[in-house]
Amino acid sequence: MDREQQGGWVYIMSNRYRGTLYVGSTADLPFRVSQHRTSTGSKFCAEHGLTRLVWAAFLPTAQEALDHEKRLKRWHRAWKIELIEKANPTGAISSTIF
Repeated sequence: MDREQQGGWVYIMSNRYRGTLYVGSTADLPFRVSQHRTSTGSKFCAEHGLTRLVWAAFLPTAQEALDHEKRLKRWHRAWKIELIEKANPTGAISSTIF
């Protein structure tokens, strides 16, 4: 199957409740989260200690995931926090999802 048609993930990493946020996209979410947790995923995540996956959404194509990532990056911080808290109302952030 063509990589574009396999779909993709858009995700948000953080270091703590309402902490620093990082928006990214990937085809392999568990692998990418593992990279962030070992400080090999991105320089920004490594510098800020972003090891907690706080939100993720799967989209049908990789292009849709990339487009959604770009939209989310333009959002105001408050909107991103609202998105996270809507999906995770208890505020319980697990560092062991993957």
